[in-house]
Amino acid sequence: MTPLAQDSYPQPAAQARLGGGGIWRVILLSALFVGLAVAYSIYGDQIPADMLLLVLGLLAVIGVFCLFGLAAGLFKISHSDDGPALQNAIVDSLDYGAVVADREGRIVYANAAYGELISGLDRKSIVSVPRLFASAAEASEAIYRLSRAAHDGRRAVEDIRLTDGPGANGVENAPVWYRVSVHSLPEIEGASGKKLVLWSVQNISRDRERQENIFLELQKAIDYLDHAPAGFFSTDGRGKIQYLNATLANWLGYDLAEFDAGSLRLSEIVRGDGSGLLLGGSNDGQIKTEVIDIDLVKRDGTNFPVRLLHRAARLAEGDLGETRTLVLDRAPGIDASEELRNAEVRFSRFFNDTPFAIAALDEDGNIVRTNAPFMRTFGNEHGEKATEGLPLTELVVPEAKSRFVAAIDAAKSNQSTIEPVDTVLAANEERSVRLYVSGIADGDGSGERVIVYALDTTEQRVLEQQFAQSQKMQAVGQLAGGIAHDLNNILTAIIGFSDLLLLNLRPNDPSFKDTMEIKQNGNRAAGLVRQLLAFSRRQTLRLEVLEVSLLVDDLTVLFKRLIGDSITLTVDHAADIWPVRADHIQLEQVVINLVVNARDAMPGGGRVKIRTSNVGAQEAATFNYRGMPAADYVLIEVEDTGTGIPPEVLAKIFEPFFTTKDIGKGTGLGLSTVYGIVKQTGGFIYADTEMDLGTTFKIFLPRFVRKEEKLPKPDTDLPAKVRDLTGKERILIVEDEDSVRAFASRALASAGYVVHEADSGVEALEVLEEIDGEIELLISDVVMPEMDGPTLLTHMRERYPDIKVIFVSGYAEENIRKGLEDDSSVEFLAKPFSLKQLAQKVKTVLSGAE
Repeated sequence: MTPLAQDSYPQPAAQARLGGGGIWRVILLSALFVGLAVAYSIYGDQIPADMLLLVLGLLAVIGVFCLFGLAAGLFKISHSDDGPALQNAIVDSLDYGAVVADREGRIVYANAAYGELISGLDRKSIVSVPRLFASAAEASEAIYRLSRAAHDGRRAVEDIRLTDGPGANGVENAPVWYRVSVHSLPEIEGASGKKLVLWSVQNISRDRERQENIFLELQKAIDYLDHAPAGFFSTDGRGKIQYLNATLANWLGYDLAEFDAGSLRLSEIVRGDGSGLLLGGSNDGQIKTEVIDIDLVKRDGTNFPVRLLHRAARLAEGDLGETRTLVLDRAPGIDASEELRNAEVRFSRFFNDTPFAIAALDEDGNIVRTNAPFMRTFGNEHGEKATEGLPLTELVVPEAKSRFVAAIDAAKSNQSTIEPVDTVLAANEERSVRLYVSGIADGDGSGERVIVYALDTTEQRVLEQQFAQSQKMQAVGQLAGGIAHDLNNILTAIIGFSDLLLLNLRPNDPSFKDTMEIKQNGNRAAGLVRQLLAFSRRQTLRLEVLEVSLLVDDLTVLFKRLIGDSITLTVDHAADIWPVRADHIQLEQVVINLVVNARDAMPGGGRVKIRTSNVGAQEAATFNYRGMPAADYVLIEVEDTGTGIPPEVLAKIFEPFFTTKDIGKGTGLGLSTVYGIVKQTGGFIYADTEMDLGTTFKIFLPRFVRKEEKLPKPDTDLPAKVRDLTGKERILIVEDEDSVRAFASRALASAGYVVHEADSGVEALEVLEEIDGEIELLISDVVMPEMDGPTLLTHMRERYPDIKVIFVSGYAEENIRKGLEDDSSVEFLAKPFSLKQLAQKVKTVLSGAE
């Protein structure tokens, strides 16, 4: 290795010897040999010759070994001062001051640059770094932190600015910057256990001056941009405005001092769907400038016509990057060519404010440009996907691609009549559009060959589906109601005449059991008819004010028996549940049906939760349930942890005779009955389901607000105090069905009543005329030819207002049913009815029992 040249090496400013162990080792070794010589002179005659020769031989060997070791450089007696060590050369060659000191501040080593720094400061001697800056008040805090770091053996860096002190040279307004750092050094051999630290002092005034100049230039550039005669703004990929210059802020009426990056969104300053138009960008990531004529929105809500020179690009990952947009004022009086400006503004407003989407396509069907509503219609308001250069066929479902491509080909062939294409969107199949396609005969060099107009038909499609479903349900309901009317008449006769037979048969009579079987099956058929009426919403409800929480609690024991031991039942009621007005029995049937369905959905066991709560109008407005207006409701929820309902089944669950159960295990009328009862009560029912997690049925019943007038009391069977079912009063029976009229007449006559009969409302008025209205009770069917029951009641009360009335019917139209529900002076008996039910109702009405 070539030794360092002494004449070119910068000598250290200060150096202290850390170790003096070499000279002491020489002294000790010399003392050892002197001691051996003295011992030999005193005790030489006593030492055996052999031992003496052995010692001399060992010393000779050690001496020879040491000579060879010194020659080979294996060890040396002391440090050589012939030249500096390599590390010293490196440190002394640095262009900034470097000082090695112990943690108490005593200098061990200082390089030449530090010496020059000291001499430049008119210092007479080398001092430690803390003492160097001790007289500068501006540096006191920084030097204290550095000293603490040196003492603790930590690394620290501080920038110190001096205007009057070391390095300032007393020059006014000429600050000097120093960067001072300190860090601990590893343990050094010969340092006698002292822990050393390395200080560095660097003059960074030129760097600071350069940074300040750059900052001033940047401030000037921002000032130029802020006061430019054009507006400018920049957004991030999510549409948040990161920068807004003063010119644009002034045009739009915003205070730039109040603006923070990201506090304003693009959709707040761009009119209509224009924000989506600006968040497109090129599909291949290429950055290019687009010219867009559009309206911005001022802070006061007024329009501001502008021309945008807009740049937006996609990042490598496909995400939208930051945009840069120059804004030119297009307000009246700005453009010298006023007529041209007005035409351009009118066209841009027409193009971007139209309610349907417009896209221009090139020869290959790729998007060249779009208007503002296009982004919203195709679900790309936030620029999730670049539109420019994107094949429009990718935005529709595969089933419609062939028809759409054929329409595009026809447009490129300049055909005048092209059938529109109805399709749903590939990204969201719940949204549908109708695409109108037309060709461009002579392009202007922009590459546009086809124009596509997309009309959003989502709401129309939903309404059509709802209307079709409503029509279907109405048709089924009318059929069910008509069947129920005739069946109830037949079942009334079957059940009634069975009762008459049973009166004359003893229990041990062979015919008694057969007759009882006929009656029981008639009652089963009557139950199915009631379900049909509930679905078709043609049953006559006996409305009363109910507390749904009490109704559910009364059914809890029944629920536990229905669901079995493998299913856990929990009931939770919110506080102060509002009352509702409903038919008690029918509402019970609704909840029971839902609990049974929940049980069937959990064959392996699970959990059923029934919850009741209030839902205010404001909360109801936030729900995404179609057809339910915002109002106050009482909510009943039946939740299970079953298998869930597949989407294709969910759309049909309320249809009559639809069931997923095995043959013979369900009629398919359960949920349709529930639906009919809830709808007839004025409520709404919806199902929220998730596969393999469970289903929650939600029933919203309108809140009942109590009024001062007395409500009609619920219809009940004859109280227990009524035992005698006979009587002598005169009764007129009006019924167009001969078998029903014959049964009712025989039943009441056998109980002692005087019975008159009529087969229509017209004949009933004639009978009343003949007997001069001498009857106490009128029993009339509701639905009859020529004159129905309510019309008969109106004519009868004109002359005989005191006659009591019982209407019987298996089903009634909406207007008749509503009148019966609200008329508290009219009693009602539903078909089919038994002999006992007829006798009890008649006795109750005639006796005035409550």
